[in-house]
Amino acid sequence: MGARQSRAGCKDKGPGRMGCLRRRQKLSAWDDALLSGRDPRALLKRGLRHISFSLVTKGMTDIPDFLWGLSEVQRLNLSHNQLRVLPPEVGRLSRLVVLNLCGNHLKSLPAEVSLLQGLKVLFLSMNRLSELPAELSACRSLEVLSVSHNRLSQLPASFADLSRLRKLNLSNNCFAHIPVCVFALKELDFLHVGSNRLENIAESIQCLASLQIFIAENNSIHSFPRSLCLLASLEVLNLNNNDIQTLPEELYLLCRLARIAWNPMDKGLHISHNPLAKPLPELVEGGLEMLVSYLKDKKHS
Repeated sequence: MGARQSRAGCKDKGPGRMGCLRRRQKLSAWDDALLSGRDPRALLKRGLRHISFSLVTKGMTDIPDFLWGLSEVQRLNLSHNQLRVLPPEVGRLSRLVVLNLCGNHLKSLPAEVSLLQGLKVLFLSMNRLSELPAELSACRSLEVLSVSHNRLSQLPASFADLSRLRKLNLSNNCFAHIPVCVFALKELDFLHVGSNRLENIAESIQCLASLQIFIAENNSIHSFPRSLCLLASLEVLNLNNNDIQTLPEELYLLCRLARIAWNPMDKGLHISHNPLAKPLPELVEGGLEMLVSYLKDKKHS
C-alpha cells in the first residue's frame, strides 16, 4: 500500500513531482537548472580569459533554445551528442571564439556561421558533412579548422580568404586531391590530409612556406614531389602507407627533418610501408644521414 502511495505521489504535478524526479535519477546541472527555473547563465563558466558553456555527451538530438540567449558565450562545446542540425540561431552567438561540434550527425552547416566574426577555432570532426558552406570563409579570424572523419571531397574556393588559418585537418575524407584553395593559405603550419584518396601532391605545395607538419599517410600517392623539398620549415613529413618508389635527390634541403621516424608521434621523415626501390629500403633502415648522403652522391654522379 505504501509503495503504491509513493508511486501515486510521484504522478502529482508541481514541486512534489520535481522532488520525485530528483530522487529517481541524478540530473545534470543544466537539467536541474531548467527544472528549477534558474537562469541558465548561472551555468556559465567564467574563466580568466573566456566564458564557457558545455553540453558534452548528453544524447541531445536538438540544441535547447535557451542557448541562443547566452550571447556572452565565447567557448561552446556541444561535442559527442546526436545533433542532426545546427540551427541558424547560432549566428546570434557573435562572441564565440571556440566552437566544438565533434561527434554529432551533422550533414550541413547554416549560412549564418558567417556571423561568427570572432571565431578562431572550429571542430567539426566525426560528423556526416559532405560539403561546407562558402559563407564559412567570412570567418576571417579562423586559425584552426578540423573537419576530419566526414564525407568531404572538395572545399569552397572562397576558403582561400581564410588568411589567418594555421592548422587544417582534412584527414579521413574523400579528397582525390588537395583542394586548390589550400595552397593560398600562407600561414598554415599544420596540414593533415591522411586517409583520403590522394594519388599525387601538386607542385603548388611549395606555396605553403610556413608548413612545419605535413601528414599525407594512408593514401595512394605515387611519387615524392621535389616541390616538397622546398618547404624548409618542415619538422614532420609523414608519407607512410603510400605507393612511393623513389625519393628526390633534393631531400637534403629539408634540413629540419632530424631523423627517419618510426614512432607516429616523432618528428622527422615517416616513409615506412612504401614500395621503395632498392637500395632505398636498406638506406632508410640506416638512418636519414645515410639516405641523404646516397641521394646527394646520386645527384652528382
